[in-house]
Amino acid sequence: MDFYKQKRFICEITGHSGLDFFDALRNEMEASNEVDDAFPDSLREPILRKVQFSTISRIDNLVDHVFEEFKQDFYPGESVTVILDNGDRLNGIVREKTKFPELVQADGAVERKAFARYFVSLTNRPDEEALVDEEHIVRDRKTFTKQMLRSFLKNTVAREAWTGAPWLVKTKLANEYRINTEIPHHLRYEQQVAQRKTNLTLKKGDYYDGTNGIVSSFFAPQNPLPELKPKSHKSKNTQFNQFQRALANDPAFGFARGMLPMNEAQSIQFVNQTPKFPPIACRGQPKPPPMPPIKYPIEDLEVPPLPGTLHRPEMKYLAQDPPLPQKPSEGAGSGILMESVGPLLETWNTLNVYCEVYLLDSFTFDDYIEALKFRSDEVQCELLAEIHCAVLKKLVNDEKDLNGQVQVTLPVAPEEDNEGEESTNDRSTLPTPTPEPIPEPEIMTRTTRSSMAKNEAAEIKASAAVDAKLHRAAEIDQSTRSYGWRFRLRKRDFKDGRWVVIIVGLLNLLAVNERRRLKHDPKYDQKCDRILAKLAPLNMEPTEETAISQYASLDINLRVQILQIICMLSLETQAIRGYMEDCTLQMTQFRKEKIEQQRARKAAMEELRVLHEERKVLQPEDTSPVPELEELEALEAEIKTDEVEEEETVVMDSEDEEPIRGRSLRRANDRALERKKKLEAERERKEKAEAEKAKKPTKQAKQLEKVLKKIEETKAKIKECEDEVATLDNDLRENDCPRTRVLGKDRFWNRYYWMERNAMPYAGLPTSSTADAGYANGRIWVQGPDDLERRGFIELAEVENERYRQEFQMGVPQRKMYEEGPSHVFTAWQWGYYDDPDEVDKLIAWLDVRGVREIKLRKELQVQREKICAHMEKRKEYLAGSEDKKSESSEPVSRISTRTKTYVDPTGHRCLAWRNTTALNELGYIHSNPAPRKAMNAKGVAKKAVVVEEEGRQTRASNRSGKPLTRQGSRYDF
Repeated sequence: MDFYKQKRFICEITGHSGLDFFDALRNEMEASNEVDDAFPDSLREPILRKVQFSTISRIDNLVDHVFEEFKQDFYPGESVTVILDNGDRLNGIVREKTKFPELVQADGAVERKAFARYFVSLTNRPDEEALVDEEHIVRDRKTFTKQMLRSFLKNTVAREAWTGAPWLVKTKLANEYRINTEIPHHLRYEQQVAQRKTNLTLKKGDYYDGTNGIVSSFFAPQNPLPELKPKSHKSKNTQFNQFQRALANDPAFGFARGMLPMNEAQSIQFVNQTPKFPPIACRGQPKPPPMPPIKYPIEDLEVPPLPGTLHRPEMKYLAQDPPLPQKPSEGAGSGILMESVGPLLETWNTLNVYCEVYLLDSFTFDDYIEALKFRSDEVQCELLAEIHCAVLKKLVNDEKDLNGQVQVTLPVAPEEDNEGEESTNDRSTLPTPTPEPIPEPEIMTRTTRSSMAKNEAAEIKASAAVDAKLHRAAEIDQSTRSYGWRFRLRKRDFKDGRWVVIIVGLLNLLAVNERRRLKHDPKYDQKCDRILAKLAPLNMEPTEETAISQYASLDINLRVQILQIICMLSLETQAIRGYMEDCTLQMTQFRKEKIEQQRARKAAMEELRVLHEERKVLQPEDTSPVPELEELEALEAEIKTDEVEEEETVVMDSEDEEPIRGRSLRRANDRALERKKKLEAERERKEKAEAEKAKKPTKQAKQLEKVLKKIEETKAKIKECEDEVATLDNDLRENDCPRTRVLGKDRFWNRYYWMERNAMPYAGLPTSSTADAGYANGRIWVQGPDDLERRGFIELAEVENERYRQEFQMGVPQRKMYEEGPSHVFTAWQWGYYDDPDEVDKLIAWLDVRGVREIKLRKELQVQREKICAHMEKRKEYLAGSEDKKSESSEPVSRISTRTKTYVDPTGHRCLAWRNTTALNELGYIHSNPAPRKAMNAKGVAKKAVVVEEEGRQTRASNRSGKPLTRQGSRYDF
């Protein structure tokens, strides 16, 4: 530290000397910031582009090089001084710059040097500009100096710590000025290392022989030089004599191996002809460096398949029409089409995520499907009725709340134009409905109507005519005068299945928009008209009973379309939007709490580290077990072995003779007993000493005990923080209701969903009537790729497909069919699923971690695997129990008749066991059987209602305390 306090340091920017290290550093940082602010903005980008990828190692040389190049170079927007021919100096700003290249003649002579022209807008002369060259323009000396340039470069560029590393502009500035940051191949570290190895090889004089493929030396003889040997201990004379004797016996001894001595004829021929030297090959190109190894993960479809690649485990299908007809489906005979699987999941997820807004108990996906399939004229499925009534109640307020205000945007009904002008007499004179098409209603005109209103009336006429040809929904909706679907919904007239009549009226109104869109798009699907054709057919009377009976026999695919339509409408209501806002605010609060807990955990971890260091200092080093006890046990075992051996040495000649003992060491047992006694005494002594020591602990022992106690407390604190973070993560997951998160995508862009992780408790609400099921969906769903992904990555163009086929010996579609095994999904409308833990393990094993998508999917599956498999097992148990009940209920059951309906034993249907306890607890009644209106006594005074009235405004879900509904009133632990 004394060295740093010496006043011998200099600020590199200002040049101030006589400073200590800290003052010089502070002065340099302040001056650096000032210089960076004062550096001309117009020069920043060109200088950074010039320095990018420069290989000048020293920054001093780099500064000199850049300064010399930019000293006489100016750029638009820069403040300069123009020097006129008469010597006057005028300030201005460069407006435009034009560069002219150098002209070179054929012989290499320079015809014209490169130069530039500048248009300068004069500051003091706004209407004048000057056209000057480099000799008549200068910049202020203080605006561009080497010190400023050095400081600017130190703050903006950097290089790695290896020889030849290029200078790189910092990422933030590179993005700001759009400078390319991809390092050229020849400047990368791997290429530089390979080039250095090649240069070292060539410096030894090695050359490449193209004919033989060998490396040889330029001046080397045809035969290799003899190997060097260590120095001999013989004298020089002895070595010379041996050489002479060898030369006398063998004249060829002095030549290199493989070369014969030349005679005179050969010498003459050598002189007269051109000598034949060994072939000298030209310097060859160095071998190209090996390709750098692929850095995984990469694009999944670019990953080469491994030999013996596993097939993806076989999927199951809920629909009865699988993508491949030859593949048998588990949903055969269910009546569910593949196009309905997506809406089924969508509506189930919406109803369970927003169940607190709808005031619904959560329910399993299997019960939901069974409820949609349920058909009976005698028994009403409470689950089926409650989900429809709960969603409908959010579309229109109660009649006491703002006079039953509609909460969604609806098209204009044909009846609304003339509703105010029709009288009671006119309404009573409607034609009697018949199965034949109804004549077009006459539209009354007004003198104040514009031409646009007349055109709209004409469109309504046309739509009414089309409606009459398709169904009789309008007649069912108006079967009771002045009591359309809005009035029914405001009065909550849901009892005895009359909510079906409300749906008929609503769909009839929504069909207006479908017909308008059909004019512009002939391929548009008319869902509402197709549903209404079943609920209000032309060959039946347009009555409430017709709609109710028709819905009882309606196909599951049409039922799910009805739910999809009304659920989409309910998402526009203020109640749902308010719930989303509340969840967003709660998520913000939970994130803040999570950050605080993570900081507390980090501080506790640091405290634990310090405590462990103290424990190492205070804890005695010798904590190993006492060796005397181990020796004593070994000795006892040895004594027992000796006794057994002595017994075996006794020789029995006969039964009458006394046993003869063999030879043994004298007093061996005595010595062993003495050692045993000594060890026992030593052990007793040590135990007494330890007991006394425990009674009177030392100061160090007390400190150690305190430290150990603090360590345990700190560990408990860390565990508490971790548990709180896990709880907050779960709360964040349950409040993330605006989106449905996906587990991930595989190599063929198939999406994988686990619905339980989306804004709901893993097993549904713990207060639900079917919470004992222990699961919510119990499957991993697989959705095919959408159209953009399919066209861009799977169904490639012919050229790209051919390139892919050459590289991988098959196209992408063929690879998909091979690697996915026997089950596939090809479009986003097709769904499959896994419901077995073994299949989940096989799926994880099939995913390739070398792909960017599958490595994320594999990681997510591994994190969630335990919970996914647990819910799959719970689903199996739940369905197995229901199958047992069905088998028991398959025997003939006696029916109990009542005055209103016939009682049917519900044990064979799981969905009939569901009860809407949430609505009962909050309202006092269920949605499909609302509370009766207040009755009036003889004096006109309302009697006290026995049940609780429905809350007033429905725009925002709240409990009886007036607070918004949340799932975080009590933390769930699943």
